[in-house]
Amino acid sequence: MISSQDLKILEAESGMNRFNLMENTGKSVFHILEDRFGLKDKKILVVCYHGNNGGDGFVAARYFSEVAETDILFIGDENKLKKEAKANFKKIEHNERIQFLVDEDVDFNEYDIIIDAILGIGIHGRLNSEISAVIDDINNSKAYKVSVDIPTGLNPDSGEIVDKCVNADLIVTFHDLKKGLEKYQDKTVIADIGLPK
Repeated sequence: MISSQDLKILEAESGMNRFNLMENTGKSVFHILEDRFGLKDKKILVVCYHGNNGGDGFVAARYFSEVAETDILFIGDENKLKKEAKANFKKIEHNERIQFLVDEDVDFNEYDIIIDAILGIGIHGRLNSEISAVIDDINNSKAYKVSVDIPTGLNPDSGEIVDKCVNADLIVTFHDLKKGLEKYQDKTVIADIGLPK
């Protein structure tokens, strides 16, 4: 198991390009779901925020859109996108196979799979009202729910739920099990994204 701080140190010391890590992360989510379900004829919603977890979601959406109907609900601030996340946002911004939605227009029950790429290990303090409301919408939907790295709202180190969290059916985490996921091991898949063991 690994703490979020140790993971950040490992990423920094590995010398791996952050663009490559994000690409590997998003691609892993796609391959795991493709292998598990076959995504043809599925309708997928990817919910993203402006941190690196959202960037992972943008990458995954690019791959999903090759085989499935893919929509993105971006609830972050485009001006706050970090460099790597912004680059991946730009890659799909004008992709005709991906539809960007606004929150009011989303029927969360329309989707077969919803991808939670909101906060990941980037949670700090309480959730803002928009994220909190979207978590309710995700949890109340009948879609299969997949969290990228960590369910949004779950502390990656303690496993504590500060306010509420996405009730994921599957968690795709990376490199090693985060400490906060210990009690969710039975529904967690660990993907190799190229970091040294």
